[in-house]
Amino acid sequence: MKDIFAKRLKNARIMHGLSMEKLAENAGISKQMISKYEKALSMPDSSVLIKLARTLNQKADYFFTPFKIELGPIEFRKKSTLLKSKQKSIKEKIQLKMEHYLELEDILSINYEFENPLSKTSVNNAEEVEKAAEELRDKWDLGSDPIYSVISLLEEQEVKIIEIEENINDFDGLSSLIKEKFPVIVVNKNFPTERKRFTLLHELAHLLLKFPENAEKEKLCHRFAGAMLLPHDEVIEQFGNFRRNISVNELTAVQRHFGISTSALIYRLYQSGVINQQKQRQFFIRMNQNQDFKANLEEERYQGEELSDRFEKLIYRALAQEQISISKAAAMLGKSVQQIRDNFAMI
Repeated sequence: MKDIFAKRLKNARIMHGLSMEKLAENAGISKQMISKYEKALSMPDSSVLIKLARTLNQKADYFFTPFKIELGPIEFRKKSTLLKSKQKSIKEKIQLKMEHYLELEDILSINYEFENPLSKTSVNNAEEVEKAAEELRDKWDLGSDPIYSVISLLEEQEVKIIEIEENINDFDGLSSLIKEKFPVIVVNKNFPTERKRFTLLHELAHLLLKFPENAEKEKLCHRFAGAMLLPHDEVIEQFGNFRRNISVNELTAVQRHFGISTSALIYRLYQSGVINQQKQRQFFIRMNQNQDFKANLEEERYQGEELSDRFEKLIYRALAQEQISISKAAAMLGKSVQQIRDNFAMI
C-alpha cells in the first residue's frame, strides 16, 4: 500500500506541476514528510490525506488505486519549447486519462482492439508517404472527399483521442501505443480547427507508419497529414496543373471545404507541382512581412467541429446503466458531483 500511495502522490504532484516544496507549502505539510511519503517510508494519517487530496484536486481513493497501464514510448517534438517538468506533467495527465478510459470500457464490456491498416507498409521517402495516405484513404473508404471530422474518423477506427489545454505555442500533440494495442493521440484543445486536424493526422502517421532509422520523421508525418487532408488528385482537380499565380480566394475556398490551413495548402501546391519553390517562398515571405495578410489567411474557416466527446458519452452511458456512481463519474471527468447531477438526465 505504501508503494502505491508513494507513486500516486508523486504522479499527482507532477501532473499539477508542483515541486515538493510547493506541494508542502500549499498543503501545510513539511517538505520532509512529502519526501518520506514519495519514498514509501511513511503514510499520512486521515487529516493529512485530506489536505493532500484537496491540494491535488483528487479523491482520496485515487492515492490507493494500483496502476493499470504503462504508456508506450512518447516523443515530444524536437523543437518543443516545453520544459521537462511540463512534459512530465502532460505525461501524467495522459496516464490518468487513459486509466479512466480503459477502466470505463472494461466496465461497459467494450473490447475493441485497433488494427493497423498500414502495418505492412514502410516508407522511405515523400512519394511513399503519399502512396501510404492513398492506401489508408482507400482502406477506410474515404475516397477523395473531405474528411468532415478527423476526430470522429479516428475514434470510429478505435483510436483514443485526448484533448488537453496548453499554450498553443508550447504543445502540438503526441501519440502512444498502450499495451501494444490501444493507440492514443493527444492534441492541444486550444488549437484552431485546421491546425488541430493537421496535428491529429500528423500523430496518426507516427502511429501507423514504419520509418527508416535516419528518416526525417517530422517532415514525412507532415507530408502524410497534408495528403490525408487534401489528396494529390484533389489538388490538381481544385487548382489545375502548373500555375504562375494563385488567388487568395481560391486558397480560402479550399481551406473552407477541406479543413486545411492555407499554409499547409501552399505546401500541398508545391508538393503536387502546381507552384514552384520560388512561389512557395514568396508566399511565406509575404506572410511574415505583412501581418494583415497573415491574419486574413490564418483565420478559421472550416465549419466542421473537431471535439472529442466519446469518453464523456461513455461516462453517461455507464451512469444510465447504473454501472458507476455519480462520484465516480465526477472523478473520471474531473468535475464536481453537482456538475454531473446538473448535466445528467434520464428519459
